[in-house]
Amino acid sequence: MRSIPAWKRTGDLIEREFTFPDFVAAMRFVNRVAEEAERSQHHPDIHVLYNRVRLGYSTHDAGGLSERDFTAAVAVDRIAAG
Repeated sequence: MRSIPAWKRTGDLIEREFTFPDFVAAMRFVNRVAEEAERSQHHPDIHVLYNRVRLGYSTHDAGGLSERDFTAAVAVDRIAAG
């Protein structure tokens, strides 16, 4: 968790909420996350709440968290940083 300090661990899930100026900006971010998820074949749970996006990662077929979740979170943080 040291490499992703803005993320929270809740059981077998790591999650983070991002806030954007408006819905359109939030959806642009979601689309960039989706492209990265397809590239890496590791997909987050995505919740869109107008200008807020909450992402959660857990490796379901591994029965919990794996290195893939932390790698994906680092990639998402890079996307958010622009």
